[in-house]
Amino acid sequence: MAGNGALSGAVIAVAGAGGPAGRATLLRLAEAGAIVVGSDNDPERLAEAVDAASYAHGGATVVGDTVDLLDRQAAQDWANRVEKEFGRVDGLVHLVGGWRGSETFTKTRLDDWDLLELLLVKTVQHTSLAFHEALQRSDRGRYVLISAAGASKPTAGNAAYAAAKAAAEAWTLALADYFTKAGGEQGPSAAAAILVVKALVHDAMRAERPNAKFAGFTDVKDLAEAIAGVWDKPAAEVNGQRLWLTEKP
Repeated sequence: MAGNGALSGAVIAVAGAGGPAGRATLLRLAEAGAIVVGSDNDPERLAEAVDAASYAHGGATVVGDTVDLLDRQAAQDWANRVEKEFGRVDGLVHLVGGWRGSETFTKTRLDDWDLLELLLVKTVQHTSLAFHEALQRSDRGRYVLISAAGASKPTAGNAAYAAAKAAAEAWTLALADYFTKAGGEQGPSAAAAILVVKALVHDAMRAERPNAKFAGFTDVKDLAEAIAGVWDKPAAEVNGQRLWLTEKP
């Protein structure tokens, strides 16, 4: 597939690249012929993910950059470095995650909100503000947020998580409106899209819990496939859309 697809030669930044979803995404984007620039706040985890993608696809350009995305200037510096080094930025895939929950609504800890607001909202604000102009300059710019079905139908014990995910979605949809307005009568040339999962599952989780069903969960490999697919569709088709990888609640 590398060489002639929508991602061939595209420069894609992946935030939160060191986790299982990040590893799968680096692999898939490298396979599609993209130049992939991963970031994570854990240098060891990031190096392992970058090495795995590089080894799997010899000749692919996969690099890593340790970035603290809670620092607005650090996020901007990262965006500037990517564009300076590779001449363009065609995508930002936002995979920074985190979860905290409680047994009941009554037992919700606001400390959980404080943490999730940083991980799930602040990092989205920082990456979108840092990358939006470069994405708008691209002929195939895409900002891809991974969200959760709970943002649309929160449960009692997931108030902080669902609220943070809903805020991240709203922020991403505002970015989509920016792309729409920038496109004028021609329509948007860049897009911000939301991929919605119930939860993610990967091989190590299955190995730990061989009898678990993981019903409705999305495998990280399938998520990576869906991420790559966002570039296969025209910007106007995916901009401002929630693309469901699980049943709508």
